[in-house]
Amino acid sequence: MPPPDRSINEQRVLVLAPTGRDAANSAAVLGKAGLACVACRDIDQLCREIAAGVAVVLLTEESLALDKAGVLAEALAGHPTWSDLPVIVLTRGGPESPVASRAMQTLGNVILLERPIRMFALVSATKMALRARNKQYQLRAQLNQLREADARKDEFLATLAHELRNPLAPVRTGLHVLKLAPPGPGAERVREMMERQIGHMARLLDDLLDLSRISRGKVELRAERVELRTVVESALETCRPVVEAAHHDLTVALPDAPVWLHADLTRLAQVVGNVLLNAAKYTPDGGKIGLVAREDGGEVVISVTDNGAGIPRELQDHVFEMFAQVHAAFDRSQSGLGIGLALVKYLIEMHGGRVEVDSPGPGRGSTFTLRLPVADAAASSPGAARPRGPERATGDRLRILVVDDNADAAEMLAMMLELAGHETRVADDGPACLVLAREFRPDVAFLDIGLPGMDGYELARRLRDEPAGSVPVLVALTGWGSEDDKRRGKEAGFAYHLTKPVEADTVTSLLALIVSRRAR
Repeated sequence: MPPPDRSINEQRVLVLAPTGRDAANSAAVLGKAGLACVACRDIDQLCREIAAGVAVVLLTEESLALDKAGVLAEALAGHPTWSDLPVIVLTRGGPESPVASRAMQTLGNVILLERPIRMFALVSATKMALRARNKQYQLRAQLNQLREADARKDEFLATLAHELRNPLAPVRTGLHVLKLAPPGPGAERVREMMERQIGHMARLLDDLLDLSRISRGKVELRAERVELRTVVESALETCRPVVEAAHHDLTVALPDAPVWLHADLTRLAQVVGNVLLNAAKYTPDGGKIGLVAREDGGEVVISVTDNGAGIPRELQDHVFEMFAQVHAAFDRSQSGLGIGLALVKYLIEMHGGRVEVDSPGPGRGSTFTLRLPVADAAASSPGAARPRGPERATGDRLRILVVDDNADAAEMLAMMLELAGHETRVADDGPACLVLAREFRPDVAFLDIGLPGMDGYELARRLRDEPAGSVPVLVALTGWGSEDDKRRGKEAGFAYHLTKPVEADTVTSLLALIVSRRAR
């Protein structure tokens, strides 16, 4: 026989009176008012029923007088801190009664009702006590949610530390190898490894920034007409190194005819890429991953199937929750930050779509299905091709001022720019920048925002106050990358905003764009 449902028990009124008939009569009156009641024979049964779940206790002072050993007070003392069980005591002597006075001192949340009492008053007082108890249950649920959130936060921080240390370890070792190894193929392999690991760290930081934006409702889509194949190819470019490193067999099947979407290409590619990376991560080396896209009515359906770790049925409803660690319990080595799939759900819903997961169970693989509305026919014509990024300028030497209080970051950027043929100067704060700017007259200035004393915004305004013709193109190069940060940068006079860490190709393309615009 299955145990009784505790949630039902927790709505019960337990009644104890001097005789069984008194208790039964009281229970009958309350039962007619729609309250679930249990008449108890003695104080021991009352305590057992309290342990099984209770909303309100109703008893007489005569019954309480029989509890010489304080059994009821002891039972209530063991309740958790959120619990303040309402105890209604029917008394003939009011608060002056010695029994009633002892009850108020030992039982906590006591409501005294003086007899004789009218039935509607008893029912009303009991219902009021029941409402108070239900408020306590709500408090319990909130406390449980806070405990779960706190536990998930601790797990997230521990995993974050692990995920950041993992790429740092080979990077540090690689630096030592480069000191010892002569130039050649070995050193080149080390540099390639370091680029991969730093790229991994950059993706982790991007996910954390997205998490911050989501929590503040700051994510905005730059929707345009994009072709499904372009989205998938962009996603594959991101995840292919991970797939190849694990020797997975990845197959892709797309519709022959173009399928057009109204979407943010970067964000939608992030969605598809995160699902593919999730499949690659939780599939043993040499596994099979398949991406299949098809049109279904007015939707495009993208399914990603793997033969990997699978997901227990009872956990499938939680995989899209922030910080969810579905696989951590049975494969901690593969547990991630619990952000990727949460971003998938958020971003796909921003596009008017939805995501679903299905898995037969652990060890039997998973299928993630993305559904998105297809752009209407009028908006789906190919039109003009997407503009290509600017080609790298050659033979154009720029004077570039780099301002950053992180000396290593400033020196490395300046070195990279000089190797590309530009002339550079470096400053570590605002006043030094202003002096250098008057002497050096830069064409471009890369400014950090979080400078000591005079921050990057104020420095940009000061530079723009310089005489006409001597103001450089201002580029914010900073770890602050929210939409609000970009808005403030634009107001201060920045022409461009780059978020650290920035790819070298991004800097090169930006400088080529600046050169091309100067030539017009």
